[in-house]
Amino acid sequence: MVAKLMHAVQYKSYGGGPSGLKHVEIPIPTPKKDEVLLKVEAASLNPGDFKIQKGMARPFLPRKLPHTPVTDVAGEIVEVGQGVQKFKVGDKVVALLTYSNGGGLAEFAAAKEKSVVSRPPEVSAAEGAGLPVAGLSAHQALTKAAGIKLDGTGQLKNILITGAAGGVGLYAVQLAKLGNTHVTATCGARNLELVKSLGADEVLDYKTTEGEALKSPSGRKYDFVIHSASAAIPWSVFEPNLSARGKVIDLTPGASSLFTFLLKKITFSDKRLVPLMINANAENLDCLVQLVKEGKLKTLIDSNHSLSKAEDAWAKRINSQCTGKIIVEP
Repeated sequence: MVAKLMHAVQYKSYGGGPSGLKHVEIPIPTPKKDEVLLKVEAASLNPGDFKIQKGMARPFLPRKLPHTPVTDVAGEIVEVGQGVQKFKVGDKVVALLTYSNGGGLAEFAAAKEKSVVSRPPEVSAAEGAGLPVAGLSAHQALTKAAGIKLDGTGQLKNILITGAAGGVGLYAVQLAKLGNTHVTATCGARNLELVKSLGADEVLDYKTTEGEALKSPSGRKYDFVIHSASAAIPWSVFEPNLSARGKVIDLTPGASSLFTFLLKKITFSDKRLVPLMINANAENLDCLVQLVKEGKLKTLIDSNHSLSKAEDAWAKRINSQCTGKIIVEP
């Protein structure tokens, strides 16, 4: 490889938001054993990226400062490390980098082979980069925690998806409707039609009385709630809307939800709150890529930004309500 340095965006200390991001020239990573080196074609931002910058995961994340943030990338393999078997130079892929090392806001990134999947020509780099964290969260909440089969078989389940116009919610609505489900969704007024167009059976404006109470317009009780809204919702609001063995799958677990989880476990309640931590599963990620290829799943893109203006992407994601994924392209 001719170039030895690459353009990257880093922060050197916690906090600072968009103004804490600095444009730097740093060495191109060398892929270690079982790693591949990608020329990044697109990266997508997630709430976790900002939480780590704020210091909400210290002292565990990031592993060291300065840190190049962002985990979700798509690109082309330009070098393979020792032991790599599934991929070769020239392959187009989607990869999930680790939160501890990050690396997505750069021209090149090293990824572990086990967290990389092939990207067919029908799936653009931006569509692929949107998938890892948000797509896996939705996929695992529905298939693993709620037991929904994406081939449409199984018993009908009533599902509520909160924050349905967010990164996870938009995927969750589409994936849920591939299963045998009735989907109620909550979102802001400006996105009601969009969420309906993705297949939701009923959509509530979260700012209305009905939306705040999470009540199904058709009077259904929910077998599962996929809680992906950033606003905390107390258990007392969920509980009366759940079926006898209803479960709330919390994708944004904080201290209060973990307390509720433990309390419900101790009291042997049939209604449960289940915090979900995603697993970087390549098989699940490959399933999502294939669904995009087949036209059964869309990555909705809010906006595209160049790497040279990464701080604008960061600011947009923090400061405004966005619908869909924010993409950064070198």
